[in-house]
Amino acid sequence: MSTASRAALVTGGASGIGRATAARLLAEEWQVVLADLHSGNGAQVAEELREEFGGRVSFVRADVSEEADVAGAVAACVTEFGRIDCVVNNAGVGGAFGALTDIAVEDWDYTFAVLVRSVFLGIKHGAREMRAAGRGGSIVNTASVAAFSAGAGPQAYSAAKAAVVNLGRVAAAELAGDRIRVNTVCPGLIVTPLIGSDVDTARAVMREAQPWPDLGTPEDVAEVIAFLVGDAARFVTGEEVTVDGGLRAAGPRIHAAYGGEPRTRGLVGVNRGSTGEPPVVRRA
Repeated sequence: MSTASRAALVTGGASGIGRATAARLLAEEWQVVLADLHSGNGAQVAEELREEFGGRVSFVRADVSEEADVAGAVAACVTEFGRIDCVVNNAGVGGAFGALTDIAVEDWDYTFAVLVRSVFLGIKHGAREMRAAGRGGSIVNTASVAAFSAGAGPQAYSAAKAAVVNLGRVAAAELAGDRIRVNTVCPGLIVTPLIGSDVDTARAVMREAQPWPDLGTPEDVAEVIAFLVGDAARFVTGEEVTVDGGLRAAGPRIHAAYGGEPRTRGLVGVNRGSTGEPPVVRRA
């Protein structure tokens, strides 16, 4: 089947890995719906992509932690393009940070809602449509190297991303009979709005922690996602692909390179990423 007739939903599509993934799929003639909480960024990115790739892209505002919004985004893809063949559950935030004894429960719940509940909802509603259409499909979830050990991310973020990895395996086993593949990408430190504007610090950190000399880019991850959703990966499901410049192989030492975990510096709060909502940082 030509990719020109296929349609994908990409959450967190207004920036970073989501934007790069949308552009990569559009370059392969996919039709794409971007979903993002940040309306201004989402509409602007969709317009920029339309100028480059034509009218095969649209934007829908969605809070991926809300079932109605995710169901609506899936429905928007079907309404706009007549089908949905792929869901990329990519939306994310840094989430709660600080000592476990200090983290506010609402910040913990917010982190899991955005990072885990959203993936469940994307799988649930995307797979329903794919199953009903009877053509199969592909789902790719974005986790992180933080899923595999301590020291590569805040506690809530790491635990949530570990849940995403396991959920991908569970979904792959359950949906294989419907020819719906489910895989997970696990990026290392990628230059996106999630790491903030201090790229020089990120570069210095990676010199200490990452074997590969170059910083990872959203396009590096988008290339892997494009492979996973394509026909070349037709027999690949239930897998995690790490995209991290050897960071996991060497053992993550990110917090040490940044000068210690937030909890050791007496900081606690929540990072809301590129949602347009401000972070909260306070002294424990």
